Amino acid sequence: MSVYILGGAQTDFAFNFHRAGLEFDALIYGVLYDALEPLGLAASAIDVIHVGNAFGQLFTGQGHLGGMPATVRPGFWGVPATRHEAACASGSMAALAAMADLESGRYDCALVLGAELEKTVPGAQAAAYMGAAAWAGHEAVGTDLVWPTQFAAIADEYDRRYGLDPAYLRAISELNIANARLNPLAQTRDWSYTDSSFTDDDAANPPVVGKLRRQDCSQMTDGAAAVVLVSDRFLKQHSDFRAADVAVISGWGHRTVGLPLDAKFHASANDPYVFPHVRTAVLDALSRAGLTDIHQLDGVEVHDCFSMSEYLAIDHLGLTAPGESWKAIESGTIARDGSLPINPGGGLIGIGHPVGATGVRMLLDAYKQVTGRAGDYQLPDVTRYGTVNIGGSTTTVASFVVEAVSD
Repeated sequence: MSVYILGGAQTDFAFNFHRAGLEFDALIYGVLYDALEPLGLAASAIDVIHVGNAFGQLFTGQGHLGGMPATVRPGFWGVPATRHEAACASGSMAALAAMADLESGRYDCALVLGAELEKTVPGAQAAAYMGAAAWAGHEAVGTDLVWPTQFAAIADEYDRRYGLDPAYLRAISELNIANARLNPLAQTRDWSYTDSSFTDDDAANPPVVGKLRRQDCSQMTDGAAAVVLVSDRFLKQHSDFRAADVAVISGWGHRTVGLPLDAKFHASANDPYVFPHVRTAVLDALSRAGLTDIHQLDGVEVHDCFSMSEYLAIDHLGLTAPGESWKAIESGTIARDGSLPINPGGGLIGIGHPVGATGVRMLLDAYKQVTGRAGDYQLPDVTRYGTVNIGGSTTTVASFVVEAVSD
């Protein structure tokens, strides 16, 4: 049983819902309308709904977000819906659950959406809230900057094992911000930078923690993304959907390990990879898609919540040997015109990172690339595309392969 993507939508990640006096109902209503109307799908066509959200209660006091689609669109009244939480991988968990529903034959049409509102509190408080995705009270204690601290520690571990020049972290950030200029829904598309913004200039790019500076960090973002997933049976019953407009999820990988970062370092002490489970998740996705080499993909969305998380993704994808991610950056391999472009629409640093929406947004961008719908950030001749989405300090990892469907 194959699972197909019919289409989807993303909100403008530059829009501040809190400043506009809007809440989850407006966020979810908008993305549902934009996802379903172009497909000509009524709410009655949706058999099941899966919602990814990480921090609803903390940022807004609102939980039970599985009930929000029916709240804003009465046509969903009675449709089964569930919320999924796995930190920054929440959206991917919603997608995997929807796939399982379709593959089992229980349902034939699933709506997957991810949503997060993060602009409701000042930045320091927002950063503290997100610390709940670490082992609360046991790691990064005494700081509100839990995730900069964690990913700075990953940078230090890379430096200890292999050596790490922070200039390559700056290069990742600069590339993703440049790519975001082409994306009309990217949070940073109109932001201003100087020639010093991606250097070690303390004024233009202030230190945050360890090797990480301001431009190495993704931003607090409000936003949502949605995709419609369907079964083979649905497509057979709805022949009006052209093959060129549909993509297939041909492979997936999903791994989970313990929360503590130090435990991850200890577990991989004798392994060539810092996070072997990340590597395995990628290999699982490739294998299920019938692929043997990462270069059989035409591009990848990776999880650059920090430039360091993209740096670790590069070698775990298999683009380089472990610890040699810098080679793919220096050679231009990951650039838009490289042999395997990464984050051509801007990634989390450029597009934005509404946590629960990120995994769904990655799937949507994969769909757009293989169906030629990515607009100005479209890559040429894309038929097969990957994603790598992580939650916490790689505690949860999900990877997908999305392919074009031939007539």
